[in-house]
Amino acid sequence: MGDGEAISQFLEMLAAEGGAAKNTLLAYGSDLRGASEILGGGLTTADTPALQKLGTEWMALSRTSVARKSSVLRRFYAFLEEEGIRADDPSDALPRPTTQRALPRTLSHGDIGRLFDALEERRRDRHGDPLTLRLIALVELLYGSGLRATELVSLPRHALRGDRPFLILRGKGGRERLVPISDRARAAVAEWSATGYAAGDQPFLFPSGHGHLSRVRLFQLLRELAAEAGIPPQRISPHVLRHAFATHLLEGGADLRALQTMLGHADIATTQIYTHVNSAHLVELVNSRHPLMDGTRKPAPEPGDAPGS
Repeated sequence: MGDGEAISQFLEMLAAEGGAAKNTLLAYGSDLRGASEILGGGLTTADTPALQKLGTEWMALSRTSVARKSSVLRRFYAFLEEEGIRADDPSDALPRPTTQRALPRTLSHGDIGRLFDALEERRRDRHGDPLTLRLIALVELLYGSGLRATELVSLPRHALRGDRPFLILRGKGGRERLVPISDRARAAVAEWSATGYAAGDQPFLFPSGHGHLSRVRLFQLLRELAAEAGIPPQRISPHVLRHAFATHLLEGGADLRALQTMLGHADIATTQIYTHVNSAHLVELVNSRHPLMDGTRKPAPEPGDAPGS
């Protein structure tokens, strides 16, 4: 079997049995076809020296990229062995770089406050402006519910119904989840909807042209808002607001399992990264505020301690 056919069957299996998202399938296909090209079309029949060649070709890449590519190929060879396409699994020859998962970028409570102050200033300066009301609704949903950018821009026009304080989304892998919607977010969406821009035959809550608002345009709108709020634009994105939603909920005492459900994570380990963000915040707090950290202050003596004891 040629590489092209084997890769296609592997991706079909991931879609049918694993419910892999479209973007995941595109990324896996790209990695596999790239490896096949390096090996001159011999990916399916590759032996140990061939896979070691891949490791050599990948040396200029980051450890994260190499780890991802190796992981994809391991799944590919496990599939080939399970399907009887080859009798062995040569993936032990693939590199195994150690990677440390980076903490997600987030925003402080002060940053969030400045964003919403900038939104309110826009509202005052552009009273009744539909695009301002749309931006307010977008930000309220991003930070108030932790939606992914794709989920947000593609919301159906009637996704939020009446006084129902939640919506049901189908996220990655076709998994459904219930997402709570705050009173503020529902009010902002109602105000945007009242402008009539999402009425008539429009199927989306945030329409644009013949479809819905693009993720790229959402990204641009957030960066423009960040600049107005005095926040470096490179620090913000739709995903950063999703991270801020999760981090601030956890700081407020949210249950990790509940947070996993709201974010739509299949694995609790993905959600646990936010406990590290919270821990990093606490360590920074101790280092900056504890009386012993500046080397000059001493703890107060206990009652009854003799001087110099």
